[in-house]
Amino acid sequence: MKQDTDNILSVDDVAREASHLARQGPSRDDLARLAGANPVLDINGLYAGYGKMKILHGVDLQLGAGQSLCLIGPNGAGKSTVLHSIYGFTRIFGGRINLAGRDITNLPPNAKLRDAGVAYILQDNSVFPDMTVEENLWMGGYLMKHPDQAKEAAERIFTKYPRLAQRRGRPAKVLSGGERRLLEISRALVMSPEVLLVDEPSIGLEPRFIDMVFEILTDLQKSDGKTIVMVEQNAKKGLQFADLGYVLVAGQLAMAASGDELLDHPDVGRLFLGG
Repeated sequence: MKQDTDNILSVDDVAREASHLARQGPSRDDLARLAGANPVLDINGLYAGYGKMKILHGVDLQLGAGQSLCLIGPNGAGKSTVLHSIYGFTRIFGGRINLAGRDITNLPPNAKLRDAGVAYILQDNSVFPDMTVEENLWMGGYLMKHPDQAKEAAERIFTKYPRLAQRRGRPAKVLSGGERRLLEISRALVMSPEVLLVDEPSIGLEPRFIDMVFEILTDLQKSDGKTIVMVEQNAKKGLQFADLGYVLVAGQLAMAASGDELLDHPDVGRLFLGG
């Protein structure tokens, strides 16, 4: 069968057409309406990047406590840079990041985790393969004052996730892809963060494990009240999960709406959702 390629957009096509969306992005009032009263996470006019290179150009973000947000956009739009900036991995050229009314813009990552309650879940396979599942969880509490605190937190996680408890004494390298991602998420929970930064949770996973990971994240939001900011390569899956969706283009915020509204938006569907 001959494949119809007439409607397939190249990467350059997507970037060019997406740039039109960014000509008049949402106002801070628009973002405030989506986040509700007293947003817990408030980014105002953020300019950030790496070394001398600016990637983000005046990005705003507002998110209410217990809400979830998925960032989508073309490659190189700055999605992961937003997460990196919140956590302290970038150079901040201008703007402010406030969490629960506190300016955390220039706090280093350790302070973001220990003092501000922000945890970062990397997109890479970040478990320690030769350590046991239990030892990996203990490592999540490396900033705690006493080792016993990490062990107590690990026990709470084993109670919440029996699947990990059954494998607590086994090396992490024997876990399935989905179990490794569960361990990565669980290790981030040891310090009891309020905000989770989740970078590409589905990357490298089989479909059955992708569903499992999103079920875990949904439970953390709905049952535990976690606030979640996510970058997800599968934009449709991410928007189905998230309360809110932002479209980033060339380091600027182009669109903001509920996840459902972006799923139904014809331009978003055509450029980022495969139809």
